[in-house]
Amino acid sequence: MNRSSRAVQPKAVSLPTIFLVFLKVGAFTFGGGYAMLPIIEREVCARRKWVSEEHFFDLLVVAQSLPGAIALNSSIQIGMRLRGIAGGILAALGVIIPSVAVILALAAYFLPLFRDNVYLKAIFYGLRPAVVALIGAAVVNLGRSVFRHWSDIALAGALLAAALLLKIHPVIILLGGGLSGLILFRRRCA
Repeated sequence: MNRSSRAVQPKAVSLPTIFLVFLKVGAFTFGGGYAMLPIIEREVCARRKWVSEEHFFDLLVVAQSLPGAIALNSSIQIGMRLRGIAGGILAALGVIIPSVAVILALAAYFLPLFRDNVYLKAIFYGLRPAVVALIGAAVVNLGRSVFRHWSDIALAGALLAAALLLKIHPVIILLGGGLSGLILFRRRCA
């Protein structure tokens, strides 16, 4: 299957719409980059159909390989795909403005007031499992679009075992996955 048939053709999306969609993602997601992925996927793939799920997964592979937060990197890529550099900048601003505003507000005003608040600590302890659940949902949804053949599952299992059991550095895992893909899946991608 060639790349052009896998990607949804981008519609003419306004710059304010790109900004507002990613502002919503940034404002209503707790837990950082990986926790944002299911929300971004829902917004850009399911609701707005700006990119296909397969293309979204390809974007995530690139975003994971780049330095920085995966949610920010993937937002920039989606924004750039939709409206070029301006779209990438507005998507990035939309994702980071809520976090920056909350951090500044907490540091300046609220942290001294609520530092030892039992209720606030309990809320944050409750948010931790919710973040893990969101990351797990992203893994399951992305896995559906990736695992189509037994060889996909075998490669993922081998790389997961190498990462967990052998404690191999993530860069080596990524390089190994890329090299394995070049060897095993070249014909499938042609």
